[in-house]
Amino acid sequence: MNDKERAALRQQLLKKLRDSFVYSSEPIFTLSSGRESHFYIDCKKVTLDAEGATWVGHLILDRVADLEIDAIGGMTIGADPIATAVSVLSYESGAPISAFIIRKDPKIYGKQRFIEGTLNRETKVVVVDDVLTGGRTTERTIEVLREVGCDVVKVIALVDRKEGGRERLEKMGLEVESLFTVEDLLKG
Repeated sequence: MNDKERAALRQQLLKKLRDSFVYSSEPIFTLSSGRESHFYIDCKKVTLDAEGATWVGHLILDRVADLEIDAIGGMTIGADPIATAVSVLSYESGAPISAFIIRKDPKIYGKQRFIEGTLNRETKVVVVDDVLTGGRTTERTIEVLREVGCDVVKVIALVDRKEGGRERLEKMGLEVESLFTVEDLLKG
């Protein structure tokens, strides 16, 4: 993807994300951390939309194109459509990257796994999420992956709320990137 195509795709995706952004003068939205917020970014409206998923997939695939990785995924449910989109598009491009999902709790039946997908010791992975806030969910994802011997190469969020998550993950020695920040959504 050249710079002009990348910029056009980013603008289209940004518009779609802005359409999913909800703001209230009162802090009425409860985040996964338990904190309340004045705004909510409903990224699943974008990542579960065929067009939005394709755009997200292309932009993230572009960000990982130069990395030597085997798989991409993260904590269910925010990462699921992103990882799937990237995986499908990577296959179509001739350089397949497998997707994986981390469960919030291990299955209580079958093999009682936290991880769905094929990950082995020393598998090189990129962790994705739709929204990065405080980073606790992503940190837990990384802990699960490291417990099975995976090498986390990078973390990519669709939107960074800029509430300490990036810094938390960087303190763990991780490279963290986001396609957009909350400021990008607010500028529109």
